[in-house]
Amino acid sequence: MPIRQLPEDLINRIAAGEVVERPASVVKELVENSIDAGARRIVINTANGGMDLIRITDDGHGMDRDDLLLAVERHATSKLSADELDDIRTLGFRGEALASIGSVARLSIASRTAEAASGLVLVVDNGSRTGPMPQAMNRGTIIEVRDIFAQVPARRKFLKGVRAESSAITDVVKRLAMANPEVHFVLEGSDRSGSNWPAVSGEGALAARLGQVMGADFVENAAPLAMARHGVVVAGMAGLPTYTRANSLSQFYFVNGRSVRDKVLVGAVRAAYADYTFRDRFPVVALYLAIDPAEVDVNVHPAKAELRFRDPGAVRGAVIKAIGMALTAAGFKASSSVADDILGAFAAPEMAAAAMAPAGAAASHRPAGFGWRDDRAPLNHDEAPGRLSGFTEPSGRVDAMEAGPELGEYPLGAARAQMFDNYIIAQSDKGLLLVDQHAAHERLVYERFKAQMASGPVASQAQLIPVIVELPEEDCGRLEEAAPELERFGLYLDRFGPRAIAVRETPALLGNPDIAGLVRDLADGLAEWGSAAALTDRMEAIIARMACHGSVRSGRRLRVDEMNALLRDMEATPHSGQCIHGRPTYVELKKSDIERLFGRSR
Repeated sequence: MPIRQLPEDLINRIAAGEVVERPASVVKELVENSIDAGARRIVINTANGGMDLIRITDDGHGMDRDDLLLAVERHATSKLSADELDDIRTLGFRGEALASIGSVARLSIASRTAEAASGLVLVVDNGSRTGPMPQAMNRGTIIEVRDIFAQVPARRKFLKGVRAESSAITDVVKRLAMANPEVHFVLEGSDRSGSNWPAVSGEGALAARLGQVMGADFVENAAPLAMARHGVVVAGMAGLPTYTRANSLSQFYFVNGRSVRDKVLVGAVRAAYADYTFRDRFPVVALYLAIDPAEVDVNVHPAKAELRFRDPGAVRGAVIKAIGMALTAAGFKASSSVADDILGAFAAPEMAAAAMAPAGAAASHRPAGFGWRDDRAPLNHDEAPGRLSGFTEPSGRVDAMEAGPELGEYPLGAARAQMFDNYIIAQSDKGLLLVDQHAAHERLVYERFKAQMASGPVASQAQLIPVIVELPEEDCGRLEEAAPELERFGLYLDRFGPRAIAVRETPALLGNPDIAGLVRDLADGLAEWGSAAALTDRMEAIIARMACHGSVRSGRRLRVDEMNALLRDMEATPHSGQCIHGRPTYVELKKSDIERLFGRSR
């Protein structure tokens, strides 16, 4: 077959296949044009998931007749001041969007500049142009796209249902609103419930916009980012490690005001949270990067959703550092959503029924675990310590404590009791705290371990008699091979026959660890990682395993001074609000939360 020149309408349709993937793609291109035109209020209206109608109304600069005619031509743009693609400072610049949209839908563009007496309207119906013609309107631009892909049924049938297409449009607008807090966005239509995000400005504008779009709960449970490093400015908010999601859909990335998907940024966030979250949980972040346009290529994808950094290592390092500093500044703070879960558990239906039942019927609705005696005797503190008349012995033990420090002195308050030999009950001037002693101490040991590793080999303490741990022969071989590397961690061990390891010294900061459990755990890790050489890359995983086996164990009774010492250490240690597995180390119930449980809130 001979080579031939493609007709213009077919060229536009091919371009549309790259730019116009679905109605959400159209919304993205048109709203970006509105933002570039200086709009301060943008209204997006859709019908049938955008397949029947997309209308964008803005109050931007508008276009005169010449600009209006050029706007629908291919490769015509006002967004490049010179023919340079390494200094792009606008959202749209390729000059293909309007021509592509007009080739696969009915496109109407009405626009008026501030100087014009009236507006003009131009119609492009699947490639056929009409106008411009006069039209009365305010300053700005109104673009309507109707019946997308109606004359390209092969493309139309690949669109998803109304709900899915509407949701995709919402996601696009949400990201554009997050990137432009100074712009008022309105999203409405017959296929959706409306969204209205008023413009915000001044100090705290970004947090206010994130609260509008992502919810006030995120802002409450996130730490602000603000750092410049290697020519990269990092801003935004990073969710606390205990505030996570089951997928990565709540991670948002913006580079120079553009919402992007980028492996470098995703990997940097994953690395920054590696110490603090479960492997199957995802942190919530809104990450904003400002970088010299010459250092980033945004022209690698037709829809400009992907990019390429000139120095990805510098970007990765800046993001990891910024998140690390933010989480360190947050200190021991834990997510308030954990307390909400606790309140929800207390407000279970069976408890609500018991609370609402008549006095005579209450016994039939007693929640399990609450052991009222049938005689319902009044409380009497003259009985044996730890027992209250009117209650049977509970499944766990509660030890009352003497009065500790003044409540206002410390954020985590003073220890009041230990329950089930693992949970410390503390009281602050704001409320009540439940602390998981093992999880909290595990984090403290882990952070001390990292600090010692940063300054050199970890100090060790000799065992009076070497501890012999029996293991399968292949595990012993792996440990023997890794022994020189493990000495950096303060663990000294030797082969002791074909199926045993002798542990001579252990890290001093672990105290009296579960040595056998630690050695078996390390053997499992070596089997998973493949070789002793992998230990260098698995340093944090090794430290985590050691910290777990060197922590205050569940089931150990603590004195009141030990409990308060643990609370003070938590206040002084960054990231102590979550253990090394990502679980919260404490739950705080405000006084108002407790009053709400008893129906005393107003």
